[in-house]
Amino acid sequence: MMETISVVGAGLAGCEAAWQAAESGVKVRLYEMKPDKMSPAHHSPLFGELVCSNSLRSNRIQNAVGLLKEEMRHLGSLVMKAADGNSVPAGGALAVDRLGFSGAITEAIRNHPLIEIVPGEVTALPEGIAVIAAGPLASDALCRAIEGLDGVSTLNFYDAAAPIVLKSSIHMEKVFRASRYDRGDGDDYLNCPMDKETYLAFVDALVHAQTAPVHGFEESMVFEGCMPVESMAKRGPMTLAFGPMKAAGLKHHAEHLFANVQLRQDDAGDEMYNMVGFQTRLLFSEQKRVFGMIPGLEDAEFVRYGVMHRNTFLNSPGFLDRHFQVLSRPGLFFAGQITGVEGYVESAASGLYAGICASCLALGREFPELTRNTAIGALGYYVSSANRSFQPMNITFSLMEPWPERMKDKMKKNGLIAERSLHLLDHLDWRNRT
Repeated sequence: MMETISVVGAGLAGCEAAWQAAESGVKVRLYEMKPDKMSPAHHSPLFGELVCSNSLRSNRIQNAVGLLKEEMRHLGSLVMKAADGNSVPAGGALAVDRLGFSGAITEAIRNHPLIEIVPGEVTALPEGIAVIAAGPLASDALCRAIEGLDGVSTLNFYDAAAPIVLKSSIHMEKVFRASRYDRGDGDDYLNCPMDKETYLAFVDALVHAQTAPVHGFEESMVFEGCMPVESMAKRGPMTLAFGPMKAAGLKHHAEHLFANVQLRQDDAGDEMYNMVGFQTRLLFSEQKRVFGMIPGLEDAEFVRYGVMHRNTFLNSPGFLDRHFQVLSRPGLFFAGQITGVEGYVESAASGLYAGICASCLALGREFPELTRNTAIGALGYYVSSANRSFQPMNITFSLMEPWPERMKDKMKKNGLIAERSLHLLDHLDWRNRT
């Protein structure tokens, strides 16, 4: 009798793992503690909830995360199907309507005949073949169970979410529509322009604003990709102008466009906008005051204020293999941010690969070997390779096998690496291998 796979956590990684296993013909028992118990970062009862942003980043295969998404499409990803079906304008990036995206994933999972949903908190590791995709905010009880495994050690870092404002509260006469370098439809973002004087006054207010206390917070433990905007501002007055507030690539009639704040559509109804790159731990009252200095946002109504929380991830090298399987306990897999991959897409991709490998184990098949010639395989190699200073990592081409020939044209080289990867995946048929 074929073994049922247990998957703990119905976030992006867990849903992707459950879907891949079920699509391979294996029964899955998916455990989810929401809505009975919610982590500090979650608010919706839906599966696959997006917390920090509605953006899945670049959609171009010459960009590593764009390639990662395309690889997932080639492998029948549920997350990518939901994302493509609920996309909203975002220039060259893929952004989604949050509720539509999570709703599509929830419906697909609940309606799959081989997936059984088990509500409630998991306090002990399941027996048999299992994928732990509890996320970086796993419950205390589950964390204690994980810490009991041989060879495990955990680390912490801090993550932050950006505010969301109502479009109807934005002074539209002060903003302009444009995408950097005219990508997408060329006008996918709302832009709040600043001259130099306005920018410097804003930075000064940001640096001196009051922040909310976060237990155990240390600047050195903040992941660079989610650095609070006030922390960036403290690095120097021009840091933001060359970072999330850069004006590069924008065409505008204003003569003195020195810096710029971009707002990205957050829902299909075009009613809510996310402040791009504005993760923060400012007090809510300070967010309203300081962000109100941004042209167009003087009277902004915040649907969600920025928040910050502590995340936990495994010291995966020496604990996990390249298939995201625990070395000391074959048949037990981890997936998602808890493994040390960073980002929505990377988390889902790790769940996809872990789910495939778990199903192969249940079916008595060989694992498909995704080498560093693929972006998914490169993530597996990253979390399993010796690293003296292991930290959460987004996918980059530097993690992949380099192109064998030296090339000056970076975009052409990246395109060739992408073609190589997709060609390999087109000939990968793990569901028929014994």
